[in-house]
Amino acid sequence: MPFPAPIQPQIAGLESSKIVELWQMGFGVENLIPLWVGEGNEPTPDFICDAANDALNSGICFYSQKRGLPELRQELAGYMTRTFDIPLDQERVTVTTAGMNGIMLMAQAVAGLGDNVVCVTPGWPNVMGAIEIMGAEARQVSLDQRDDGGFTLDLERLFAHCDERTKALFIVSPSNPTGWMITVEEQREILAVCRKRGIWLIADEVYHRFVYEQEVGNSFLQIADPEDALVVVNSFSKAWAMTGWRMGWLTHPASLGPVMDNLIEFNTSGTQGFLQHGCITALRDGEPFVKQTVERCRQGRDLVFQRLSAVPRVRATSPKGAFYFFFAVEGMTDSLNAAKKILHETGVGLAPGSAFGKGGEGNFRLCYAGTLDRLSEAMDRLIPILGKDL
Repeated sequence: MPFPAPIQPQIAGLESSKIVELWQMGFGVENLIPLWVGEGNEPTPDFICDAANDALNSGICFYSQKRGLPELRQELAGYMTRTFDIPLDQERVTVTTAGMNGIMLMAQAVAGLGDNVVCVTPGWPNVMGAIEIMGAEARQVSLDQRDDGGFTLDLERLFAHCDERTKALFIVSPSNPTGWMITVEEQREILAVCRKRGIWLIADEVYHRFVYEQEVGNSFLQIADPEDALVVVNSFSKAWAMTGWRMGWLTHPASLGPVMDNLIEFNTSGTQGFLQHGCITALRDGEPFVKQTVERCRQGRDLVFQRLSAVPRVRATSPKGAFYFFFAVEGMTDSLNAAKKILHETGVGLAPGSAFGKGGEGNFRLCYAGTLDRLSEAMDRLIPILGKDL
């Protein structure tokens, strides 16, 4: 039956997530190995949890500043300064209720009915959903997939999709789901076009610590001026194993701060103070844990690549960044139903490539952020079925 009262057509028409559809099918599956979402199986380390617990127990349970505690914003500014070797102060930092909330805030700030935001895909589907909620078009430009399974970005095609109604360009690097990483030369060209056309550049750099051929991912912040129309999205979820905490931050021009303050007032009114104290401790004391996590992902990447590359029907290349394999299987054209079959027959959860927009079909996404024993068992189950028709 239809809902008894009208709602906005762009809300009624939102497609449900194919990843969530698979995830829900996994409820009750015995010995499930879930590799479909972007998290490992290690809990948040005790030193971070203890800091949040101590703050809560000391009475930090009231409303806090909408853009985040000054102490946390200062720690984030220091972290970004150290990480990217750039001068940055806390006026350019806003704490958000997860990276996704930061993306939603930016969609609300820049996109409206009849507008478009150009998105590089395959990409995280929630981004396109946030844009469509605002009545705007998520205009997808797919990466080109090479014969070896790797990806490249055609800048001419990207820019050709920008028109007078384009309000922003959205790029994820290191990429979820492909592992593709943008080059500094590509960043310079994109920033120049955004400046010339007056387009916002929204860069999701959540996986900036998960790179395997250099110390940290290339950030647009390293080449931009402080007042460029650039917003960089980040999250505590991945590097500090804090997915369930829902804590993130935006780095933006200082002049955008009052806008963010107002938007947060009408969204969440700010994040929980006691959780922010956990984030402060993560930034101050978490470097050994982050490096350990990245090294474990490197080992997981190598393990999975060794096993996948031995299957003749599989086309995969070792990703440069993030912690996913986005791989194709010969003859597989319906990734959603194939992922359901794999779940039913092996108990391993993969995300269907079709969930990630244009250029995604024909692939699976596998998260290798978990422990090596879990990944090894998953590959033991997967390899036989990947050699068959899907």
